[in-house]
Amino acid sequence: MKRRTFVTIGATAMGSLPLWGAEIFERHKNAKPAWLLEWIKIHDQQLPGFKNLKVTDPKHPFLGGYMDDVEIPNPHTTAGFIGKACMLMSCPESSYYRSKEVLKDIEEATKALLKMQHSDGTIDLLSTNFHSTPDTAFVLENIVPAYTFLKKSIAKGSETALELLKTFLKNAGEALTVGGIHTPNHRWVVSAALTKLNELFPDPRYVNRIEQWLAEHIDIDADGQYNEKSTNSYSPIVNRSLIIIAKGLNKPELLEPVRKNLIMTFYYVHPNGEVVTEASNRQDKGTIGNMSRYYYAYRFMALTDNSGEMAAMTRLIEKTSTKEQLAGYLDYFLEDPNLWKELPASKALPTNYAKAFPYSGVVRIRRENWDATILSNNASWITFHKGNAVLQAMRIAASFFGKGQFDSVKVDREGNAWVLRKSLDGPYYQPIAQDKIDPNGDWDKMPRTDRPQSEIQKMETIVKISEVNNGLQIDIEMSGTEGVPVSFELIFRAGGTFSGVTRHPKKDNAYLLTGESGSYTVNNDTIQFGPGKAEHKGIQLRGALPAMEAPTVYLTGFTPFKHTLTLR
Repeated sequence: MKRRTFVTIGATAMGSLPLWGAEIFERHKNAKPAWLLEWIKIHDQQLPGFKNLKVTDPKHPFLGGYMDDVEIPNPHTTAGFIGKACMLMSCPESSYYRSKEVLKDIEEATKALLKMQHSDGTIDLLSTNFHSTPDTAFVLENIVPAYTFLKKSIAKGSETALELLKTFLKNAGEALTVGGIHTPNHRWVVSAALTKLNELFPDPRYVNRIEQWLAEHIDIDADGQYNEKSTNSYSPIVNRSLIIIAKGLNKPELLEPVRKNLIMTFYYVHPNGEVVTEASNRQDKGTIGNMSRYYYAYRFMALTDNSGEMAAMTRLIEKTSTKEQLAGYLDYFLEDPNLWKELPASKALPTNYAKAFPYSGVVRIRRENWDATILSNNASWITFHKGNAVLQAMRIAASFFGKGQFDSVKVDREGNAWVLRKSLDGPYYQPIAQDKIDPNGDWDKMPRTDRPQSEIQKMETIVKISEVNNGLQIDIEMSGTEGVPVSFELIFRAGGTFSGVTRHPKKDNAYLLTGESGSYTVNNDTIQFGPGKAEHKGIQLRGALPAMEAPTVYLTGFTPFKHTLTLR
């Protein structure tokens, strides 16, 4: 479908937005699909879990608030309770529908939340951020729908709780109209929160602040990736935020970056439904996560664009996520009954490709049931997934002047191979020129940059990755100074069993590959690798990264080091 058609459909959807409120909510409340009713039941089962987290000491300043798992009362857990409780209060299918007991807990929690809110309208993220505008916006993801749901419930005696929630929201709005941010995604989270506030309490200051952030343009590159490249955390948050702004301010053009990111993400999915995380710039780098966080955005865009590919990904997410994960977005689906519609017919997703994403420094190769990720600027420069058997990193280092850990600033395509390179030198330093000698002999005042170099040692590493026989061939060559110890790591995700390898005599969870081949099996999935090379047992070299907490197979040798390894 062409971009013009996308935008036209988006504009049509935007034009119906005034109806997406109480009227449609009432019209659809008795026609919820079975899966939505199941989500409500999941939340019903979860709500009692907050009971043990509640602050009940009458002398505690945050009486009625909720604690985290280290027993610190905080706005995030408290807002989480309020959001879930108000949502269930509004659902006729919930056992907590219009519950007087739950309403009392909501009042007490909101009073505590107001005590946690600073006079400037912000709250704290106690693990790191204080008087935080972005964290205030994140909390509003729970509190705005909480206010809306509780009001729609028409629960007897809810006036006090509603007024308390309104006070919190209005105070937060004051912070969001002037407060600053830390990271790119914060702009869109703040803007989405302001959009939702503006729907409840229209204020030109809210819209003006949103426009100020939008004037910086959306931080999406030509690959379709956002600045933080955070596939397991912030990319789905940005997508949800942009959809909220697009709907709330009638800006269908903001759906274009969402489309672009979701299309790119087709190629970031492993065969078992996990998402590639190794290129992230944030704390989710290298984490394990499925695609559940993208569910709302894919379903929304599948219905908005009548897209078979988006629908197929939505269905794949349903198959590879837990019901509890998907139910975490129940509030979004209760707010927008249009999402209850049947999805379009699925169209095939890409499962057979080799595709480069140069702005992200990523190459993705997938051949149906296995896939690989090649990475620049990363010491863990390749991963290989075969079902649930996962080679989560491959690394190589030489004990070359304490700086021999290999990575490559880019990935080049040369013929049928993807090539990574790195060149190092290790010089020695001569006496400094007489006119630069410090009279007090202060070494720091006679820097090495002012000294002539001599006996310069060289090290060049070239890694070539190519496809062979339904797998990969890794050709490694390290040349230059001779006799330098080399340690080559194959780092697997825990949970499997090895064959064909030998336990290292001095290190746990470490193995040497001495024979022609080894294998790693998880359930019915097996990765085969080889041949081996074990010329020494020095696996932790000076200057190399510390070993990962994972089962690792080592190949060892000395420069000139030349070896070909296959993965299947």
